[in-house]
Amino acid sequence: MYSRRRRGYFLLMGGCLLLFISAWAFVRLWSVPAAIGMCLVAMIIPPVAAIVGNRRGPDDRWWDDPSGDEKSDEWWDELDGKNRR
Repeated sequence: MYSRRRRGYFLLMGGCLLLFISAWAFVRLWSVPAAIGMCLVAMIIPPVAAIVGNRRGPDDRWWDDPSGDEKSDEWWDELDGKNRR
């Protein structure tokens, strides 16, 4: 679950860097408007990558869900100031 999100995040950010670097390294030599368009597309990718990297999967433990390990849950409840009885 984490590796899928991490892989998606890094693929999107790698694509963003590829677009940005290639736009100003060699695409600008042929077409400045195309290079600007590539940068505009690259500008949209980081927020999408953050959403992909932080979305909750179906198997992810959410903040208030118990993990099933009683000792761990007691420890987290104590840190959160909850009294489970």
